[in-house]
Amino acid sequence: MRDADFAGHLLAWYDDNARVLGWRVGPAARRAGVRPDPYRVWLSEVMLQQTTVAAVNGYFRLFVQQWPDVHALAGASDDRVMAAWAGLGYYARARNLLKCARLVSGQMAGRFPDTAPALQALPGIGPYTAAAIAAIAFDRPETVVDGNVERVVARLFALRAPLPGVKPAMHAAAARLAPDRRPGDFAQAMMDLGATVCTPRGPACGVCPLAAGCRARQLGLATDLPARGPKAERPLRRGTAFVARDPAGAWLVERRPPKGLLGGMLGWPGSDWGDQPAFCPPFAADWQDCGAEVRHTFTHFHLRLQVYCTRAPAGTLPARGHWIAADRFRPGDLPTVMRKVHDLAAPRLVPH
Repeated sequence: MRDADFAGHLLAWYDDNARVLGWRVGPAARRAGVRPDPYRVWLSEVMLQQTTVAAVNGYFRLFVQQWPDVHALAGASDDRVMAAWAGLGYYARARNLLKCARLVSGQMAGRFPDTAPALQALPGIGPYTAAAIAAIAFDRPETVVDGNVERVVARLFALRAPLPGVKPAMHAAAARLAPDRRPGDFAQAMMDLGATVCTPRGPACGVCPLAAGCRARQLGLATDLPARGPKAERPLRRGTAFVARDPAGAWLVERRPPKGLLGGMLGWPGSDWGDQPAFCPPFAADWQDCGAEVRHTFTHFHLRLQVYCTRAPAGTLPARGHWIAADRFRPGDLPTVMRKVHDLAAPRLVPH
């Protein structure tokens, strides 16, 4: 199969098999003249950075219900947006989401740029995200390569070098296939093919529209590609977390610094995360060890938190953190690791 034939076969498959996603304008609607909303495309692509479609679906629905356009999001408070993002991870994305929304709303009259270079100049938008928004929202002929697309092209062209070094070759191979016609649909078709047919394990080669031209299938290598180099061992870091309630049921929480891991999110007072965590309670009290560690894995390290809890006398003034009333505290607003701490400590601190 010639490179020029791939796009036609794939787009015909996409017309019949496109996934229904909350942010997507499907092929039938596109043919009827419906145009994608750049705001929804941008929001979904930022959410999908390093996250799966399954994880993003619910968050996306809640965001567009609360903030249906970029002006609404730009006017939202940082706390509300960070709380709505809680559990989705990679919290710098949420901070950049707000920066970008406020810039587009305030300086661009709510209109997103329609080219990849101009999009990439906005906060939180890198080369991949800029290409995806330009192609999907504005039908610009960009090469859009996510993890699904990498897998598809690695198999189509039998690219045997391991990741990550093979990425430039993957991008070049994808660029060979990208058509000038329907570039937005083509980008989404490649993603859908990787997500539903050319899957990491057990690819469904028998129903693949590109099977006839797939070099990996011909060589019996499909399940071996893309190849990966040896994984680096994640280091282990340790820390302490201190959970307190006062007689009225208020919780002692702490806002993390705006920059860095979990930046701007609510959490519990505690130590830095390292080799030798300090015992550094926010006030003097009879702190009780909760008897188990909280375990959590971030992208680059494993974390173990020793959790301590106590009941604080009325009027306690902590050295760090602030009290939040029970009726204003929602565990779901916490990032995942902090919610795990809550779930461990909370049964010991049920109000009398």
